[in-house]
Amino acid sequence: MNEPFALMILPHLQVQNANAISGPLSWGFPAPSAFLGFVHALQRRFSAELTAGLGGVGIICHQFAPQVTSVQRGRIQAFNLTRNPLKKKGEPASFVEEGRAHMEVTLLIAVNDYMPQRSGEFFASEVMHTAHGMRLAGGSLLPMGQGKRFEAAWHPLAEDEEEQAEQFRKMRKRLLPGFALVHREDILAEHIDQMRRKQPEAAALDALLDLSGLNFEPDLPDPDRPGETAWGIRRKPGWLVPLPIGYAALSPLYPAGEVKNARDNDTPFRFVETLYSVGEWVSPHRMTSYNQLIWRYQTDLDKGLYLCVNHFRTNTINTSAEKCKEEEHEGE
Repeated sequence: MNEPFALMILPHLQVQNANAISGPLSWGFPAPSAFLGFVHALQRRFSAELTAGLGGVGIICHQFAPQVTSVQRGRIQAFNLTRNPLKKKGEPASFVEEGRAHMEVTLLIAVNDYMPQRSGEFFASEVMHTAHGMRLAGGSLLPMGQGKRFEAAWHPLAEDEEEQAEQFRKMRKRLLPGFALVHREDILAEHIDQMRRKQPEAAALDALLDLSGLNFEPDLPDPDRPGETAWGIRRKPGWLVPLPIGYAALSPLYPAGEVKNARDNDTPFRFVETLYSVGEWVSPHRMTSYNQLIWRYQTDLDKGLYLCVNHFRTNTINTSAEKCKEEEHEGE
């Protein structure tokens, strides 16, 4: 993994009618693949200016408004769908149900190419202008707001890790108020182990559904009613959400043009299914490194895995270990 030379911030992007159904099991905020695809499209737009390319993206959400209507006293939420023109005989037109949402996001993009400060600032401004003519997660970007807080920013990274940490400490102020989406596969793995102690046949899907649900369980005895047990909602270790993180192969890799009706006849083709894991919304002020934010592509053709990876847990552990070593050294 190449270390980026700079970080580029595209702040407070107002997205209208983004896709809110990013997987077969869940709905809500778009999957990381939508934002990595957006960054990849930007990289192709600026292929003449970029040699090493863009190295990943951090996703911070400021506002999220799904276009839904509550029915049955709020117990069920139904998407607000479009009313398409009727057919010639007066029958309703066939359509595929779509979930939409309005959102405000900030993207922290890692840039692998070196650029001087003035050139980098001009490049960030051009990227921001181009981005507003594109689609993000299937949604349309509204015109950029007025003021410095809506302007793109360019931050060259220092070579020293301590200086990088100080840079990020100042930079993360631009990401507030908001929450960053990170990957927490470690929590899912721990929960699987806990469930299998009581239910040896429990699978990863059982653990995912258990973490994603709202579970009412018997709590401590009720002080107002001796002999009875109070019920409460099980507490979670964080703001956890089910998260599509990529795709796994269902078929061999077919040569280009062999599968009929493929979108691209110049690229090899294979059938895939969605992979799920657990994500967490974390406030940026709790982070100490930009690496905790960044999502990147990772592929394993032999295993047929096409993943979006984020090393929040790994970088958190490394940072904590470094702090402990510094404290031990100061104590000596």
